[in-house]
Amino acid sequence: MKLINRDVDYAARALVFMARANKPTVSVAEMSGKVGVAGPFLRKIMQKLAKAGVVHAVKGKGGGFAMARRPEAVTLRRLIDVLQGPLKLNDCVFRQRICQNHAGCVLRHKIAGMEQRLLAEVEAVTVRDLA
Repeated sequence: MKLINRDVDYAARALVFMARANKPTVSVAEMSGKVGVAGPFLRKIMQKLAKAGVVHAVKGKGGGFAMARRPEAVTLRRLIDVLQGPLKLNDCVFRQRICQNHAGCVLRHKIAGMEQRLLAEVEAVTVRDLA
């Protein structure tokens, strides 16, 4: 199991590049070469971030993407939520579906505690920290 998928990794790289560039807008073409991600793939990721309000899409000449929030306000958890969905360690390690014992499962309660600590850690990491 990977904690962070490829989309989150690429988004973090792009946002760090944008934070360091200190420019009003950055084009996908400019980011693509610097962060090592194919342009069309990066564009799709950036569009998802724009839809979620993490960045603004700027159309026209000199367009690209602009940070919608300050780098210290964009957390790793937000990127994970937007690009791969809520972070869950496991619903049940014994079956493919949630069993009837879900509420009283001792193992599930232990995992829930680990999950909360992990969420707190990824919430504490910001784009500013990475830049």
